[in-house]
Amino acid sequence: MEQEFRNNDAVLDIMDKPNFLQGLGLSFQHLFTMFGATVLVPIIVGIDPSVALMSSGIGTLVYLFTTGAKIPAYLGSSFAFIPAMKLLMSNPEAGYGAVAQGAFTTGLIYILVSLVIKKIGSDWIGRVLPPIVVGPVVMVIGLGLASNAAQNAMMDNGNYSIKYIAVALLTLVLTIIFNMFLKGFLGLIPILLGIVSGYIISLGFGIVDIQAIEAAQWFSLPDIHIPFLQYRPVFHWNAVLMMAPIAFVTMTEHVGHISVLNKLTKRNFFENPGLDRTLLGDGLAQITAGLVGGPPVTSYGENIGVLAITRIHSVFVLGGAAALAIILSFVGKVSAVILSIPGPVIAGISFILFGVIASSGMKIIIDNKIDFDQKRNLIIASVILVIGIGGLVLKAGTFELEGMALATLFGIILNFVLPQKAASEA
Repeated sequence: MEQEFRNNDAVLDIMDKPNFLQGLGLSFQHLFTMFGATVLVPIIVGIDPSVALMSSGIGTLVYLFTTGAKIPAYLGSSFAFIPAMKLLMSNPEAGYGAVAQGAFTTGLIYILVSLVIKKIGSDWIGRVLPPIVVGPVVMVIGLGLASNAAQNAMMDNGNYSIKYIAVALLTLVLTIIFNMFLKGFLGLIPILLGIVSGYIISLGFGIVDIQAIEAAQWFSLPDIHIPFLQYRPVFHWNAVLMMAPIAFVTMTEHVGHISVLNKLTKRNFFENPGLDRTLLGDGLAQITAGLVGGPPVTSYGENIGVLAITRIHSVFVLGGAAALAIILSFVGKVSAVILSIPGPVIAGISFILFGVIASSGMKIIIDNKIDFDQKRNLIIASVILVIGIGGLVLKAGTFELEGMALATLFGIILNFVLPQKAASEA
């Protein structure tokens, strides 16, 4: 499949294919980057991390296939569903089956919305999400994750740790050095080198669980749970009612990530392959994750950060990372090694990745020459940033809207209701 346009600012553009060894290193870089967050979700809610690793790989391949391999994105476990999944997994009568059915439902909602968009078009996106809304929302995507990175860098099982801070900062500094001063192939994998270096430093500080690696089997089957196929099928309507509304929350995140990718790759994915196709791919990926018993998946800001830093946008690299995730879900030893990567190492990397995402939002504002002397623009951006980063939550029964999704909603409303000029400016 040929691309009519090539982004010359990219080291490897979307359809550029690296050689095998180069691609292997680049794919591992994406794998390690998403790994911490992807397995953290199942660990929190009580799902087998290997299943989450498998579902993220399969889901990513489904997404790439559905979008015609036009969008370089990696899909991993979604944090938005944690409260609902944790509650379902704590109920002995619900468990895996309920979570899987919930994931299946959210995927169906994505598909239904994609069909509506295919029918009426997506021209409305520019009116609903203009640069004054998208820019601050993208900043919220990065900055909203900043506290997670800081906590991982400081806290060891709830206790402040100077060791953790040292590991996080050393990982950060080394990654910056690798990114700025290395050339050739090594200059393309600063994130991977940073993670490996941080891991070695962590070994020196004694914060890596070696026993878990020694105890792990070389080959182990993920704990797969397929819904609807029990001897006595049970439909968990509570799971459907709890998780279905969250689909609309993650859709706003989906649009935000596509906006960032548009900027990075100098393309308009809302037009080609179209928002209907990207939502369809996301929905099918969520259904696939549910069918193997994994948590719902969504596009990952961390991996978008890797794309921005390395300027390597090849879908072959992302596809390679997905294939590696599936393979490693069956290799107990390797999974144990990756699972043993300490939180402060991921935190040190995240300081850069999350910041790059936030900076991309700032770049959208600058490139579109948004005038902040206009009160309208100042108010919209201010409300989005504070609500999104502050983590304001709106609850109504089992429905919950928080953070970036709520900030996006406020931004859209303000964009429609505020006049172009305030009375004092007229």
